[in-house]
Amino acid sequence: MAAHPRRRRATAPPPEGSRRRVPMRLLLPLLVLGALLAMLMLRGYTHSEILADHRIRPEAATDRVPDSVLDGGPVIDTRGGAPSSLRLADHRIVLTFDDGPDPRWTPKVLDVLKKHHAHAVFFVTGTMASRYPELVERMVREGHEIGLHTFNHPDLSYQSKKRVDWELTQNQLALVGAAGVRTSLFRPPYSSFADAMDNASWPVTEYIGGRGYLTVVNDTDSEDWRKPGVAEIVARATPKGGKGAIVLMHDSGGDRHQTVQALDVLLPTLQKEGYRFDHLTGALDAPSALTPVSGPDLWKGKAWIALVQASEAVTDGLGVGLAVIGSLVIGRFVLMLVLSAVHARRVRRRGFRWGPGAPVTEPVTVLVPAYNEAKCIENTVRSLMESEHPIEILVIDDGSSDGTARIVEELALPGVRVVRQLNAGKPAALNRGIANASHDLIVMMDGDTVFEASTVRELVQPFADPRVGAVAGNAKVGNKDSLIGAWQHIEYVMGFNLDRRMYDVLRCMPTIPGAVGAFRRTALERVGGMSDDTLAEDTDITMAMHRDGWRVVYAENARAWTEAPESVQQLWSQRYRWCYGTMQAIWKHRRAVIERGPSGRFGRIGLPLVSLFMVVAPLLAPLIDVFLLYGLVFGPTGKTITAWLGVLALQMVCAAYAFRLDRERMTHLVSLPLQQILYRQLMYMVLLQSWITALTGGRLRWQKLRRSGGVGVPAQPGPVRPTTDRSPAV
Repeated sequence: MAAHPRRRRATAPPPEGSRRRVPMRLLLPLLVLGALLAMLMLRGYTHSEILADHRIRPEAATDRVPDSVLDGGPVIDTRGGAPSSLRLADHRIVLTFDDGPDPRWTPKVLDVLKKHHAHAVFFVTGTMASRYPELVERMVREGHEIGLHTFNHPDLSYQSKKRVDWELTQNQLALVGAAGVRTSLFRPPYSSFADAMDNASWPVTEYIGGRGYLTVVNDTDSEDWRKPGVAEIVARATPKGGKGAIVLMHDSGGDRHQTVQALDVLLPTLQKEGYRFDHLTGALDAPSALTPVSGPDLWKGKAWIALVQASEAVTDGLGVGLAVIGSLVIGRFVLMLVLSAVHARRVRRRGFRWGPGAPVTEPVTVLVPAYNEAKCIENTVRSLMESEHPIEILVIDDGSSDGTARIVEELALPGVRVVRQLNAGKPAALNRGIANASHDLIVMMDGDTVFEASTVRELVQPFADPRVGAVAGNAKVGNKDSLIGAWQHIEYVMGFNLDRRMYDVLRCMPTIPGAVGAFRRTALERVGGMSDDTLAEDTDITMAMHRDGWRVVYAENARAWTEAPESVQQLWSQRYRWCYGTMQAIWKHRRAVIERGPSGRFGRIGLPLVSLFMVVAPLLAPLIDVFLLYGLVFGPTGKTITAWLGVLALQMVCAAYAFRLDRERMTHLVSLPLQQILYRQLMYMVLLQSWITALTGGRLRWQKLRRSGGVGVPAQPGPVRPTTDRSPAV
């Protein structure tokens, strides 16, 4: 689809030495991708997938641990320098719950505690508190105490002082943001009794005491994490001889239904025996461990919680988006493979005829709209002179300034006419050509495209069916020797042409390519000719044809070779116009969704498919690469690679089948993996820019691509079977 820009006044170049700004079309997509990656990183951090350390140090010697600590109680105080320890008085129990809060089990534990008018201490991790702040707030509101259990639950004996400080600070930040309080209680991960303190863990305990924290271990372990049964948990959590105890339990880290059931038995049983269940400072008759926070520190904590909640929502949305794009990609590939096979088998069967009047032999008018195509126009016109079908060639010069019209006139070829007009754009040029055409069948092509000798003949054969109003040809990339050309070649063969086979079977083809398409004049006149309402006039006219009740079909043997963009900038400009124009056309024809008859059929089948496969799917496609990158760095690496290779294999199968149908060499498919990684990002940014332009009400001008004029008709690998005698597809 060649662009015909209207002339604009030249602007002065920027002064030398001025700073070049990053174009918004690059900046905004990069900012969006950066924000998504930041949200994924934050989610990974709060899910212990980033910076997590799961090492557990084996037991070490205890000769450096004071005997008063080893033989003392479960509350260890090193804040004043000289270590001391405390035990609870008889018939006083402090229930402690580690590793939460958990969205499933913590509410059940809180419900049981509330039911029996008991209080406890919850040693929360920063990751869980950040993700479920409402549960932490409920703990405080219902009179329970909170203790720190680090942010990521590492064994602190392996960590540096800087990492220890970080774990405590982040854990406090989460607590402040969730409940507006700080705590002075701390329990080290993987801790147990005081007599288990060793030379590796004791220095950490001393250091944390120096930071103002009271270290709380336990002297009664319910071992509920083993899931030994309700009765066993109750037995292990019950102190011996009426003594006081700090009981270790868990409200997170797995299935805790036995813990909840055991708690509902333990509390009333021991309460009847005279035990009191309180939080730690209440049991010790000490000031509360919780301190209210206000001012900047409070808002910093709330900002942290807001960011974490946003990352959870965004990544959940990304997960849904990944599922959607996965379904769309797989669904599209399956549809393309199945329906393209149906199409190939139908049109290649022996004796196939498009209609009762086949073959079509009436003359055709070929319209070549051209704007500054001096480098290409001679090749284009001379390729048409080799046509096996009787044609009239009409070159419409759209105000070219490079002598395009003069070049054609100097060729002095029979049957070639030149029509000149002031620069008005491609739709106006085509309408001018339609008005000057001598025949009812009209072929349209771009000024940078060349036809094979059989192209026009193959392109008009479907008009033997009087229901056919337009025919899409097989557009192919002529300059495919470069990497970017090879990527576009894959896209044309696999995407565009395989898509057209699928849409042909579904009778909802969205686009007649501007490089090679044919129309009935009567059909064009009924829909009002070519419109300049959109930048994708070929998509616009095709949708109008469907809504008017005409059939639009695909002629696979009507090959045309077009010059694809040779630089990223040119490719960007072209695809930006295509994407934005397609969105304009979808919006223009949106009423077809609620209409009846052929228009309604296209609106309820064609428009949703085009919207899903050409707008939504490309926009969500980078999620595959975002999650691929995340999975490669943070895991699960094996599953991530397997999933990506599975999608790539499906694409490779689809591409190989498309290349086989088009009788193309498979060597270009070597670059398919790289195309899927890099090319997809470019198309994503183009589509995102198109969305932004559409949402902001921007207006995009026609843009002229620079051409080299080096595309010709390549030698075919073998004879092309005529349309009227095709062997069955394999």
